[in-house]
Amino acid sequence: MSASNLFPEKPTIYFASDISTCCNKSLQVQKTRSRTVATLDIGEFGVRETVLVCKECDGIYISDELSKLVPPRCKFGFDVLIYVGKAIFLQCRNDKEIIQQLWSKNIRISSSEIAYLAKKFIIYLALAHRQSSRKIKKNMAIRGGYILHLDATCDGESPHLMSGLDEITEIILHNVKLPSESAEKIIPFLRDIKQSYNNPLAVVSDMGKGISNAVEKVFPGLPQFICHYHFLRDIGGDLFGEENDIIRKRLTFHGIQGVLRTKIKQFKKIIDIHPGLVECLSTNLENGRIEQSTLEQMPVATAYTLALWALEGKKQTHGYGFPFDRPYLVFYQRLKTLFSECQKLQKISMPVQTGNKNPFFVVCKLLRNTISDTTLRKKVLQMQEKVFVFDKLRKAMRIASPEQNQGLNDDGEDADIKTIKEGVKNFRNRLLKDARFSKNKDYKKMIEQINKYWKKLFADSITVETSQGKKTIQPQRTNNILERFFRDIRRRHRKKSGTNSLGKTLKAMLADTPLVYNLENREYLDILLNGKATLEERFAEIDSQTIREELRKSRDDSEKIPPKINVLIKEQQLPQKLVQFFNKQMKAHTTE
Repeated sequence: MSASNLFPEKPTIYFASDISTCCNKSLQVQKTRSRTVATLDIGEFGVRETVLVCKECDGIYISDELSKLVPPRCKFGFDVLIYVGKAIFLQCRNDKEIIQQLWSKNIRISSSEIAYLAKKFIIYLALAHRQSSRKIKKNMAIRGGYILHLDATCDGESPHLMSGLDEITEIILHNVKLPSESAEKIIPFLRDIKQSYNNPLAVVSDMGKGISNAVEKVFPGLPQFICHYHFLRDIGGDLFGEENDIIRKRLTFHGIQGVLRTKIKQFKKIIDIHPGLVECLSTNLENGRIEQSTLEQMPVATAYTLALWALEGKKQTHGYGFPFDRPYLVFYQRLKTLFSECQKLQKISMPVQTGNKNPFFVVCKLLRNTISDTTLRKKVLQMQEKVFVFDKLRKAMRIASPEQNQGLNDDGEDADIKTIKEGVKNFRNRLLKDARFSKNKDYKKMIEQINKYWKKLFADSITVETSQGKKTIQPQRTNNILERFFRDIRRRHRKKSGTNSLGKTLKAMLADTPLVYNLENREYLDILLNGKATLEERFAEIDSQTIREELRKSRDDSEKIPPKINVLIKEQQLPQKLVQFFNKQMKAHTTE
């Protein structure tokens, strides 16, 4: 029942206006025009459209039925446009997959046409979104208002993609691409949000000065809160970021990770001669005794397993990232334990396979320089103390707790904000009372940070009027709702392209691309459709001339640099090289 089987030869379908009279007179045929179009139901087919005209008022009448199927002067129907848009942005399919899928529907399409349709899809969606702004505002007002979350993402030298999202409905309201996160660049973006949706109840963001200053300028006096996760991340980074960097550099200097991996491979060769040896070690541990038949090879299996355990330390994280996860510190602590336990195992009288040195002695020898590194040892002790204090603050703030494993999806415990506030207050007071902390510059800075952001950390609940009466809204303590959104952009990009870098994608991406995520919100989709049954019907309502103008603007706004010029401008001596080149050329011409 595929289109290619139903229509082995391209059919031709005739279209004309349903209106036959105007100004009390019959319409006349102005012209008949032909083109090839493609829809998902039929595939490619020929169109012959009769255009009618009124001789009295010069009114032009075209087929409404055809206009609902395909945009004017376009080949691909609205259903193909939306199919491509969803396939790329929501289903993460690549060009090859889309070409194959459309081919099965009797539609031939190229990669360049897919890129064009994808851009066109975003423009249609953005225009429909803007046209729906009043209804979105009304919907948020019924709930008592909206809480604006602001955040941006970038990659390398790419522009900053900034988004504003309502916490309550989880609808992305507005997007923009900025060269930087300075206040002067963000202010126009916030003014657009204010004009479309009025003032929010509150604003939640990270600790960026640009965002904070812009919010104060556009929404003066409005409650402004900072994300607890971002606050803790900055506190921890300032507190023991230096120690972490030194530990990482010293471990790299000793090359201990590579050395251990090499030794593990050597142990593995010995173990491979005795299949099941490592499994025997596990069984011996469970049974509490060593089988006599495996006793001779057990030291190698043990050393092999312990070395792998040490390397595994770098992976023992909770998914929060630094400073919540400290893989280099954990790795060193495991190395230290490995060294200590292998020293003990050396002294235990165990048979060693003939022709091989004691594997525990070998491991200790490999680790000795790293473990005896005084600078490394000193920084580890300093970092351990600071980590202990930092983890106390994490527990007081009831978020990213060391005992939790939610990673970046952690929105914090569902605790009363007054209880959290009191816990942080007690933590701060303990630091102030203890001279070890109150006189230490690193902890003093920590206390100053807590004091500086105190009012922005603890948001009191907001009482608002809704259609059902008064309602109390508690702003979220984190900006994770937008962080997850940006991580999803990266994940989908990685799935589609196979690369992790977003730099080129962000440069080429239209600013309104994040609006596609609203399509997964049923409430938003109902608002956007505005009574229509499908997106195809909704997009057909949008003026095609406006779409063409937006496409032209997107081409004009693109800052593409020719590839060869891009190579040239990376040369440090480019000016001198050009001067020498032209000087040489002009002398040659003069001689001629």
